[in-house]
Amino acid sequence: MGRPLPDILRIEWPATAPEPPPLTEEALDRGVAVLRRGGLLAIPTETVYGLAADALDEEAVAGIFRAKGRPASNPLIVHVADEAMALSLAANWPAAAAAIAARLWPGPVTVIVPRSSRVPDIVTAGGSTVALRCPAHPLTRRLIAKAGTPLAAPSANRSEALSPTTAHHVLESLGNRIDLILDGGPCLRGIESTVIDCTVVPPRILRPGPVSHADLEEAVGGPVAWPAATPSAVTAPARSPGQQVRHYAPKTPLETPADPAGRVEELIAAGTRVGWLTTRTDDSVVRGLATSRDLVIVPMPADPEAFAARLYATLHALDQRGLDRIVVDPPPDDEAWRAVKDRLVRAAS
Repeated sequence: MGRPLPDILRIEWPATAPEPPPLTEEALDRGVAVLRRGGLLAIPTETVYGLAADALDEEAVAGIFRAKGRPASNPLIVHVADEAMALSLAANWPAAAAAIAARLWPGPVTVIVPRSSRVPDIVTAGGSTVALRCPAHPLTRRLIAKAGTPLAAPSANRSEALSPTTAHHVLESLGNRIDLILDGGPCLRGIESTVIDCTVVPPRILRPGPVSHADLEEAVGGPVAWPAATPSAVTAPARSPGQQVRHYAPKTPLETPADPAGRVEELIAAGTRVGWLTTRTDDSVVRGLATSRDLVIVPMPADPEAFAARLYATLHALDQRGLDRIVVDPPPDDEAWRAVKDRLVRAAS
């Protein structure tokens, strides 16, 4: 008989309540019990759902790699309840990391710092640094504090696949490979955290995300370097997660052509069933193509933050439609769209 599917426990904390409801506390306690016996559970954050295990338990962390089918050369982000917990995992605490933690934590930004001997090699892919983040989701921080240990928590999905932004996405991707899912509702940000290497001067963004370049420069009080303009293969071990050329990809092949309307028209003429994510909802060409029975048009926001928040959920939904191709309008070539562009380039690789 196969392993059963995990329970999904709803967790919520109304803004008017000083403490979480009893059922939420019970769900968190069950999560702590899973962690303490070396199990895996999915946790909500403001970015995407994470697949969590006790970061200091090597065998539990190995379970993350097995469940995801994740290569051992790809390090994990460690989630902490506060800066004090982060300091316990760092050999030293660079000034840039201190400034970012003071101004942007809790929040969707991960700092790369020298690792302490407490952090197992498996977490860092054998590297000399560790990726640390204090999530903005208050119940996830409460879970970490209750467990009394940092949590290694990459996205709760199979390796290279779309990150999950709902509990249902987690169940669909990982099924019975995990022990419990804590359902905190849809993730607000919708894409993974910004990652910044604080071991170099100036600090360097390794993965763009919800926290912008300008936010980081303001926090550190100086320049912050960008990563390479386009993804390239990395040598093992990677310094940060999210560096693979192919990543964040739906099951349906995805492309971002320079002329999306022309490409959609070409695909439809060839009998291809297409899903099209476009911000051009008032375009006469789009309206003309909308009559095709082989085309699903998804209007997307013209605002980069709103686009990012909706992106993965939309791609998950299109994956259920039995389409042959997904076409996405190429994002504008400016800094506000850098994180969205990064995810689309890797998804289309």
